[in-house]
Amino acid sequence: MAKPKKTPRPRAETPKGFRDYFGAEVAGRNAMLAQIAEVYHRYGFDALESSAVETVEALGKFLPDVDRPNAGVFAWQEADDEKWLALRYDLTAPLARVFAQHRNDLATPYRRYAMGPVWRNEKPGPGRFRQFYQCDADTVGTASMAADAEICAMLADCLEVVGIPRGDYVIRINNRKVLNGVLESMGLTDDAQRADVMRTIDKFDKVGEEGVRQLLGKGRLDASGAYIDGVGLAPEQADPVIAFLTSRAGDAATTLANLRTAVGDSATGAAGVDELQSIADLLTAQGYGPDRIVIDPSVVRGLGYYTGPVFEAELTFEITDEKGRPRQFGSVAGGGRYDDLVKRFTGQEVPATGISIGVDRLLAALRAKGRIGGTEAGPVLITVMDRDRMGDYQAMVAELRGAGIRAEVYLGNPKNFGNQLKYADKRDCPLAVIEGSDEKDRGVVIIKDLALGKKLAADIASNEEWKEQPAQVEIARNRLAEVVTRYIGETEKNLFEIAG
Repeated sequence: MAKPKKTPRPRAETPKGFRDYFGAEVAGRNAMLAQIAEVYHRYGFDALESSAVETVEALGKFLPDVDRPNAGVFAWQEADDEKWLALRYDLTAPLARVFAQHRNDLATPYRRYAMGPVWRNEKPGPGRFRQFYQCDADTVGTASMAADAEICAMLADCLEVVGIPRGDYVIRINNRKVLNGVLESMGLTDDAQRADVMRTIDKFDKVGEEGVRQLLGKGRLDASGAYIDGVGLAPEQADPVIAFLTSRAGDAATTLANLRTAVGDSATGAAGVDELQSIADLLTAQGYGPDRIVIDPSVVRGLGYYTGPVFEAELTFEITDEKGRPRQFGSVAGGGRYDDLVKRFTGQEVPATGISIGVDRLLAALRAKGRIGGTEAGPVLITVMDRDRMGDYQAMVAELRGAGIRAEVYLGNPKNFGNQLKYADKRDCPLAVIEGSDEKDRGVVIIKDLALGKKLAADIASNEEWKEQPAQVEIARNRLAEVVTRYIGETEKNLFEIAG
């Protein structure tokens, strides 16, 4: 009789496009989000934690495909009512559903912020994951440009509070209505051709003015030598687009004047320029000048989604890429006005504007500038010299925790003292507390400064060897919480001076 095949063990691996986050990374992210949340709260925004799962109808990306009805998201079909559900792919679509569902109970304008993971069923790549964090703030229910100006000011405050100083960032503002006005002045009525022009405009930062002009016309050779077909516009038709993309000047007044020229007689375009003028005036009144926020028509990403002003936060300092070449860090946040999203649920236009911060990119920027550390300080470790006296050690750790100190008792096998020290080294513990039977009888404890003794820890196997090392002090047991609290709170730590 053949032996039954053993069930193979599952491979211990992270699914493709996902990753695990450990202590220091999680702590750094939580600390940054707490700082941003404090700014949002100060501006009068309320927290919202919506469901991680939405119906595909609510997400608005349903595709009539039996096998894969919702491309781009992780979706599944409910067995009882055959509805398709999906993990949220951003935090804005759930906001639209929440507002439509609870609008009679919410104060309008509704001002909310939300932070959490989102999921996208897309091909992963370097630095591109299928699960990542977003950090949003939105105002729903007002068409006032004061809401858009406030979002930009708040974003500037957020960047500065987490450690991006003025001069290292710029928030750039454009307006979809201005671009619509440019398209009207070009005389384009075909939707497909307008879409082609939009895609060409989106390449401005890569190919520049001449490249855009070529792509709007007959086409151009790209860097690889391949020929890219153009939109087929006459040179005079392309002029308004070039005027629009190159209208930024040294001050907001001149930029706005250039934009009025670019939109020509378009009423839509003129309305967009008026909105930009209003935002610029409101920001000036609040003290946010061009050192932080500028009108910049070259901001074109996302214009197909937004209905009015659009915002982008760009970090301007240089970093080194994987090949050692200097480059600017780039965008870490984007947003704008989207007046049509809630309408999908209510049938009525509901104005809304907001911003989304790319949490992982902002954290990467802070790490690149050395403004957040790569490790997190571990707990104070209470070593175990006698397993029968666990109650004494638990009393010590309770004292320290009661004083607000992060601390733990070693819960592994205490037989080999060296293992406890190796554990403390891996956890980056700042201090170890030692109380053997002799110390217990004398009413004292030994505190070891592990930052001074890390290199010795791997070679020490006994308490006697440990006590011979210089980086430790003996104090009265009743001074434990006092001495440790002072040591943890000191900027220039000297355990011996603190212990007296």
